[in-house]
Amino acid sequence: MLIINIDSDVIILIVVLDVINLFVIGYKAFNKDFTNRYGDKFKIGKIYHADGEIKWGNNGNGFHLCKHIEDCFRYVNPNDSIMTEVIGFGDVKKYDDEYYGYYDMYVCEYLRIIREVSRKEIIDMMLHTYVERRERFIRDFNLTEDELKLFEGVGVYGQDSSERCKRKQLKKY
Repeated sequence: MLIINIDSDVIILIVVLDVINLFVIGYKAFNKDFTNRYGDKFKIGKIYHADGEIKWGNNGNGFHLCKHIEDCFRYVNPNDSIMTEVIGFGDVKKYDDEYYGYYDMYVCEYLRIIREVSRKEIIDMMLHTYVERRERFIRDFNLTEDELKLFEGVGVYGQDSSERCKRKQLKKY
């Protein structure tokens, strides 16, 4: 694994990569000590490179991430993990698991860790999303009783959703 130390702002990186359309912003879980399941250590702000052919899966190669934060909890125990927001770029491959209903998962040649996402932020995100995503989150996240009560009575389109927001969500289908 090659670590590239870039002092430039993340926004500049996004603008440059958007021109060539080879990046994805998403989420990646790590062990609490910022290691992956192979023991490699990571740091916020660094860029990492995977050598070799980029392939999805347990026997694949590259940095895996999910576009939707709740999909990460299919792979890790949220009580034993930290969640990060990341940018994947370079050779980027998308994977959809139609059988289980998980979409927009990626494996990338390069990975930059932007920041850690707190438990409170994750719950707030899920309170403001549509029902299918919330159901996956509630199933996989190990919520406390108090946290679970926050989701009682939340509408199909999320907490405090407007008519315009509902119409926008319906257009996706």
